[in-house]
Amino acid sequence: MKYTRLTKEQLEELHPEFINFLAAQSIDKKEWDDIKLNKPEVALQEVDVFSDLIWDKALTNVKFIDHFSTNYIFLFKCYEKYLESLIINTSNDTVDFFTAEGIQWLSENLFSNDVTIQTGKKEVANNRNEEVFRIIENGGIISKGELYSKLITLINIA
Repeated sequence: MKYTRLTKEQLEELHPEFINFLAAQSIDKKEWDDIKLNKPEVALQEVDVFSDLIWDKALTNVKFIDHFSTNYIFLFKCYEKYLESLIINTSNDTVDFFTAEGIQWLSENLFSNDVTIQTGKKEVANNRNEEVFRIIENGGIISKGELYSKLITLINIA
């Protein structure tokens, strides 16, 4: 597998798509029930292939990822061949970016000496979707890019 197996809940949500996936392989309900019962390893392989297809489709559509930690915010804009990043760090140990107060503090102190902002660009080595998946797996959250866009605008104005 390139990614991770979908959970039971995710598979239930994608039930119609999974049925179509099986039908494309000429596997009907009766045969699928037989595979699940008598060849569970084959059933898991089918689920894994389906999972990778779903992940690939979803990851292809990801444009922005936000990753928060106590003193850092990593914001990514995902292109086909590279990832741009904004890294915001505070040296103020009382600030916690996981809280609304921490984000409010950042908006009030963005250009203070307590905040460091770095930009970066990383070429995608092999597979863009796998790079995006790794960021998500490590705590990144798919976003619409509001924070990234606001900060880029502020940085370019300042």
